[in-house]
Amino acid sequence: MPTAVSTNSFQLPITFTDFKELTKVRLAVSVVFSSIAGYFLGAEQVQASSLLFLAFGGYCMVGASNIYNQIIERDLDVLMKRTKNRPIPAGRVSPLVALILAIVLTIGGVASLYALNPKTAFFAALSIFLYACVYTPLKTKTPLAVFVGAIPGAIPFMLGWVAATNEFGIEPGTLFMIQFFWQFPHFWALGWMLDEDYKKGGFKMLPTGKKDTGTAFQIILYTIWMLVISIMPVFGFTGNLILSIPAAILVFVMGMVMLIFAFKLYEKRTNKAARNLMLASVSYITLVQLVYVFDKMIVGWI
Repeated sequence: MPTAVSTNSFQLPITFTDFKELTKVRLAVSVVFSSIAGYFLGAEQVQASSLLFLAFGGYCMVGASNIYNQIIERDLDVLMKRTKNRPIPAGRVSPLVALILAIVLTIGGVASLYALNPKTAFFAALSIFLYACVYTPLKTKTPLAVFVGAIPGAIPFMLGWVAATNEFGIEPGTLFMIQFFWQFPHFWALGWMLDEDYKKGGFKMLPTGKKDTGTAFQIILYTIWMLVISIMPVFGFTGNLILSIPAAILVFVMGMVMLIFAFKLYEKRTNKAARNLMLASVSYITLVQLVYVFDKMIVGWI
């Protein structure tokens, strides 16, 4: 009589739902969006194959970084409400399976971006290294971790330009700086909202370590820097990265809206005010990238 075969014999070691959680699908898609926006800004002619390599490589890059992060922090994630049900701390995915997946994504992502050009692959590999090996360990040591984490976080927007041109200069440098300074108000607002939970895991995310006027004031300062850099291309200082006057006005208005939310956080110092700023920041970076891309298309058409 034939032996019954367990249905578990053919189960994959990870479900699609857990894969999405490990790679943080929403974050990964937003990064791919930033990369594609940068590509459109740098490309003279858009090639579908290049966009596919960039999208696939970008997702792999972010996914691998997030998995390495979750492997390293698995014992701390158990302590926090927002992370204790992640696949690794919840026991649904073993650290070994997660590590294998992260390595596969690293190789696949870097190889995909190398097919575009070596510079793109280099910046992707640098991003993974900084996020997993520098930013992640620093999160429990010093609030300066946010500064370090802002570097790989700012790479995607400029990565698209490098992918399109195989060059790194003032143009991708400006795109990098826009997203670099944007991350401080964004992540400090998030850190403000989740401060109690972060402290359970020993993470030091706020610049002063407290939800106080000092943190709120720094959020205002970095928001101003972000706004200034975002409109710099209108003055002709940024090479081939150009912004028309109407587009610059639109970017300025959007930046002022975000700055108002930063001042409201300084005034009220509540989680609700922090949440409003965080949501405003997400809208800002997405809309700025769209304005830049459509401005280039409209000016080129005219």
